[in-house]
Amino acid sequence: MNNTPHWIPSAFIYHLYPLGQTAAPQENQFDQSPEERIAQLYPWLDHLQWLGINTLFLGPILQSSSHGYDLADYFQIDRRLGTNQSFKTFANEVHRRGMRLILDAVFNHSGRDFFAFRDLQQNGRQSQYLDWYEAVRFDHPNPMGDPFDYQTWAGHYTLPKFNLANPAVRAYLFQAVRFWFEEWGIDGLRLDTADHVRFDFWQELRRVTSSMRPDFWLMGEVVHGQYQQWADPQHLHSVTNYEAYKGLYSSLNDANYFEIAHSLQRQFAEDGIYRDLMLYNFVDNHDVNRVASQLKNQQHLYPLYALLFSMPGIPSIYYGSEWDISGQRNTYSDQALRPAIDLHHLIRNAPEAKLPASIQKLAQFRADTPALQTGSYRQAQVSAQQFAFWRETDKQKVLVVLNSASDVFTLSGILIPEHLQLQRVFENQSDFRFDHDQLEVNIPPNWVSIFVFE
Repeated sequence: MNNTPHWIPSAFIYHLYPLGQTAAPQENQFDQSPEERIAQLYPWLDHLQWLGINTLFLGPILQSSSHGYDLADYFQIDRRLGTNQSFKTFANEVHRRGMRLILDAVFNHSGRDFFAFRDLQQNGRQSQYLDWYEAVRFDHPNPMGDPFDYQTWAGHYTLPKFNLANPAVRAYLFQAVRFWFEEWGIDGLRLDTADHVRFDFWQELRRVTSSMRPDFWLMGEVVHGQYQQWADPQHLHSVTNYEAYKGLYSSLNDANYFEIAHSLQRQFAEDGIYRDLMLYNFVDNHDVNRVASQLKNQQHLYPLYALLFSMPGIPSIYYGSEWDISGQRNTYSDQALRPAIDLHHLIRNAPEAKLPASIQKLAQFRADTPALQTGSYRQAQVSAQQFAFWRETDKQKVLVVLNSASDVFTLSGILIPEHLQLQRVFENQSDFRFDHDQLEVNIPPNWVSIFVFE
């Protein structure tokens, strides 16, 4: 864990997408005055603190053409949300409440309204920003009607790819990072499409942010590949754990805990390939279907979140999912994943009314239990609908026992290490007994039993 800032092991991250939550227009009108929607986010802070959140991760907030990832200005808050000053006031309030603030950063590409791309459109081969973008060529037009072509992100011509080998591009982007830090006091960055960016760029960014503050956190969006290519002491601190993401819900849908058990064993066991990394764990986000739309049985939300808060790594919640709201992307849009939510209505009328309190209890138990934050991982038992594992430090050993069946399940035969005393039990459960050095426990349906030994 030597590549992890001191505050990350205890972090509980809430991912909020401001452009969606505030019902901002889908297209930006740059010639219009700022519209103060940031104020709509203040009521959320009370809810986040009640839930146990200590780190707020905001989706894109900088000036963009539409969805936030097609940036037009790296130094201005999106006018659909407000101004730099109104965001500074909000950031100060987040920090006053003792929470950390993470921003979404896009370095792989810009939007077409970015000043350098506008200059390229106007001046063509004579543009001083010709080499700010990759693979610009004038032998054929692009699908957007410009008399030149260029590299894009994933074939999206609204997202021209930066030439990050160009020192001038790097200097501009790093200047922006320093500005965000100095103006808003941010504590870290989520790095969009990190697996499409050259490694030496991340290496230089790490040097820049470490010089600003040694505990500044860098977390990359990585969908495929070996995570330690990005997460190491020279590059990023963490990446998104997409490898575990699918198994978290499909192991429940298929009554097959072996699936997620295999992933966790591969990642975090004694010889696990990521045992020294603190990965960013999630069950949904702004790019994938809501977990409520993925699960066949909504009662499985409870063992799902129990695993999220007890497995190695950093737990995160995507806004609204704590109430079991649904949402599915389609071929043309992710808008259904990024809705405007009536906070107070959902607090009173949640689809799954007991879920927020359950998440709150899990978050508090994790916060009070060091082994659930930094402990090693050791599998104890696994079957189709039951899964048990240990999280262990030198001073504390925690046994987690999950049950995704609709009935109480009696699990026996789990060996308790010698010389350990039971200190705490999650929710003060009492339906268990010790037979010499073995534990027998009745696990509630679709829930979890957690035992803390010291």
